[in-house]
Amino acid sequence: MADDQQLWGYTEVAAHLGISVGATRSRKSRGTLPVPDDESVPDRPRWKPSTFTSWKPRGQGYRSDLATQAANEQPTT
Repeated sequence: MADDQQLWGYTEVAAHLGISVGATRSRKSRGTLPVPDDESVPDRPRWKPSTFTSWKPRGQGYRSDLATQAANEQPTT
């Protein structure tokens, strides 16, 4: 199979995201990963590497609520 046709399992996705395999499985079960490209084998979903090219995990954005909170807690001089 050519590299561009390779499918990633939990191990490869976890390595790409920098998280554990257990965390990857948890994200899949919660629906916070992209829909698998291949689910032909039960309990062994597979994704194309290109699926993760433009995908961004939830919660990886700027937390404006924390910035506002930090600004309110700074002592005034």
